Amino acid sequence: MTEFQTTGVLPDGSTNGTVVGTLGLVVVNFGSTALLRRNLAATRLGPLAVRVVVVDNWSGAEERAAVTEFARAHDWDLVPLPDNRGFAAGVNAGVAAARAAGCTAMLFLNPDAEVSPEVVEELRRHVLTHPDHLVSPRITAPDGSDFFRGAQLSLVDGRIRGHAPDGRRRLPADAAEDWVSGACLAVSDALLQRTGPLDEGYFLYWEDLDLSHRCTQVGGSLVVRTDLVAGHDAGGTQGPRRGRAKSAVYYRWNCRNRLRFAAVHLPRRQLVRWVLATPAVSWEVLLRGGRRQLLQQPSLLWAAVAGSSAGLALAGAALLGRRPTAPPATSRPAQQSTTLLQEGR
Repeated sequence: MTEFQTTGVLPDGSTNGTVVGTLGLVVVNFGSTALLRRNLAATRLGPLAVRVVVVDNWSGAEERAAVTEFARAHDWDLVPLPDNRGFAAGVNAGVAAARAAGCTAMLFLNPDAEVSPEVVEELRRHVLTHPDHLVSPRITAPDGSDFFRGAQLSLVDGRIRGHAPDGRRRLPADAAEDWVSGACLAVSDALLQRTGPLDEGYFLYWEDLDLSHRCTQVGGSLVVRTDLVAGHDAGGTQGPRRGRAKSAVYYRWNCRNRLRFAAVHLPRRQLVRWVLATPAVSWEVLLRGGRRQLLQQPSLLWAAVAGSSAGLALAGAALLGRRPTAPPATSRPAQQSTTLLQEGR
């Protein structure tokens, strides 16, 4: 395995010793070369111990040619997949390539996310120094507001609640789980080996909640570094949109995958509660894009209905004893399962 040595540079410009290990920066592309040009290519990684791996889910010959040429021009590793296998499968393919190249830490980054070299370096340093941590920076929207600074998943009904602006959790700890965002997510390969790969059964959305859950199950910790900031134009990979508008893809997979998570991980009684809450929760998911969008595109309602129906089928099968399979994990005593929120170090 090849290793590089760099002197870590913190966001304030100070140094904090040498941390050995190469970061595999994994980006899953699907028709998003323009976003790679705007975001990833603008991140001047220079001499940092970072290897960029772009996984291209097939979206057409023209896009494949464009991303191939772009990756070659920037000296990125390209993993071309023959079809569209979804986000989790793309990340797993990228992780395999990064491991083969000798990377000992990973950073999963959305094409519509932007991050500075200083933040990339500090995330690399963090997970190599604290290999039991699954780490996300604070993530901001294009208008500068917080898109993510910590969030909880209600174990009562499967609703998602973001942390308050001051970092306080909105739900009681005994009724919720914390999770960290997959838009920009760093992890040591040692921890990823214990959790197992991302669950490809989700295809799109909820993979980060699932990975967060499995991280704590094997003794890892969830960390939000609110002193580090990444930008995210949420939904940018799904084309032009107005205001709060979401896509049919967003509604379908969010409604389905909420119930897949329950079918994989929750005991029977909790699963039943999530099933009963599905009409109300799916409606709330649909309203994330605003009521006006439904007037303009009534078909979006059917995307949510289709996703909810698919999720209910998974939940029903689980109640009959046929649960979806999850990636294998290596157990370890859960001695560090408390989510951490860091304003700095």
